[in-house]
Amino acid sequence: MKKALSLAGFLALVVGGGLAIGFLFMPGAWYQGLEKPAFTPPGWLFGPAWTTLYVLIAIAGWRTWLSGDRGAMRLWMIQLLLNFMWSPIVFGLNNLLCGLVVILAMWVSILAFIGNRWSRDMVAAALFLPYLGWVSFATYLNAGLVVLN
Repeated sequence: MKKALSLAGFLALVVGGGLAIGFLFMPGAWYQGLEKPAFTPPGWLFGPAWTTLYVLIAIAGWRTWLSGDRGAMRLWMIQLLLNFMWSPIVFGLNNLLCGLVVILAMWVSILAFIGNRWSRDMVAAALFLPYLGWVSFATYLNAGLVVLN
């Protein structure tokens, strides 16, 4: 029962936090007016993609928390903090360059988490692979926005 409650807590924190930030800092008119890089997906895709990724992030964090590995848990918290910072910086402050710095740091922290967990909990590491892929693509989009605007 304690494991189920702790998983529910991780899901509430990550999915709930991500959705709240997404609703508070929506792209809006400023973003709509920007020149977009090639292969920019339609706006409706971001919500389902991030919701799915947040579930995977929460499960990986929960598994890491259960393992008691404090160093890995710090890596997990760093990537989540950077993740939660990106939308307020880009869509709240309209700062694409700072957003690029944040997303690059996020990418490195995701990779560090995967590297840390790979030999200790391959499931947690594998849960981060789609996240790494999506953030790699999002980094391309963010860099494209910086260059084009």
